[in-house]
Amino acid sequence: MKRTLYTLLSIGLMVLLSSCGNSEKDASKTTEAIADNRIKISKAQFEQNNMAFGTIEKKQMPLAVTANGMIDVPPENRAFVNAIMGGYIKTTPLLIGDFVKKGQRLVTLENPDFVSIQQEYMEVKGQLDYLKSEYDRQNTMMDENITSKKNFMNAESNYKTAMAKYNGLHKQLTMLNISPSSVEQGNISSIISIYAPISGSITKVNVSKGSYVSPATAIMEIVDNDHIHIELSVFEKDIMKIKKGQDMTFKIPESSDEVYDGTVYLVGTSIEANRTIKVHGHPKDEANRFLTGMFVNAEIITGTEEANALPETAIVEMQNEHFIMILDEENDDTYNFKKVTVDLINTSNGFTFLKESEALKSLDKILTKGAFGILVE
Repeated sequence: MKRTLYTLLSIGLMVLLSSCGNSEKDASKTTEAIADNRIKISKAQFEQNNMAFGTIEKKQMPLAVTANGMIDVPPENRAFVNAIMGGYIKTTPLLIGDFVKKGQRLVTLENPDFVSIQQEYMEVKGQLDYLKSEYDRQNTMMDENITSKKNFMNAESNYKTAMAKYNGLHKQLTMLNISPSSVEQGNISSIISIYAPISGSITKVNVSKGSYVSPATAIMEIVDNDHIHIELSVFEKDIMKIKKGQDMTFKIPESSDEVYDGTVYLVGTSIEANRTIKVHGHPKDEANRFLTGMFVNAEIITGTEEANALPETAIVEMQNEHFIMILDEENDDTYNFKKVTVDLINTSNGFTFLKESEALKSLDKILTKGAFGILVE
């Protein structure tokens, strides 16, 4: 009986020791798997995917002031079309977006008052010839002491009054785009034309056929986009850093991610109600078809400082974090990389500038091409 009990105890102890041994081995394997979270790449795969190594470089990082604004045009490149006298729209053939040349007919207006001005002009013109001859006659008679000074002064007054009225009506007809010479030939019309004061695109049309417009009503707006500028609002705390001639970059976020170059052209001298100052810039390439009113994000370069930099292709963004791949170990046919989180400062001219970190060493071999494909996979 004792022998049987001893045998059973021996077998149980052996099973227990065997179980403990296996547990320790499994735990060791698990710890090893967790500890080695590196990413392994074969050298053949490295070559096939044209991957490349690089190291952290010291480069001059541009210091910039950020600002928002919009695309606009100088005052001389924007024109509001108004009527000199009120009238009813007879024809309005143009639409928003149409391009017009300076001097091109835009709309026609009709008003009986236009006829009245032409009639009055003709009447004064007819009287002027008689009053001129009477003035000359009285002047001659005055020299010969044949007439009284009173008659001469009366003739002179009538003639000069008529001349002033004639000149005034002549100017009014010219402003209404009515040819005085045509009126003098008996061509009287109740319709006048309004012409484009500048070349450009029509951006607003505020009337329709048959509507009445007064001189205070803007019939349409014309904008010449051949020469545009960037109007930015810079906060008061940054304005002392801004100077004429500084380089700037800007983009149209609602349109594309493309970055354009520009130059500061003018710095305002007054502070707006929201504690900002207007800064005007010019794009370096005006061939780009920017439109007035486009929203702009801009950075004005105010200086430089030295910082750690890597090519943009070395940075991978995942879940609002940024990573780089650092070579941790090289074997005969494989590379082992570790993924390291980095904090970015800025990106410029194809390089991304990084904040100082103890995890980054100047001699680290960093994957500068192909990191995105590895991490996504």
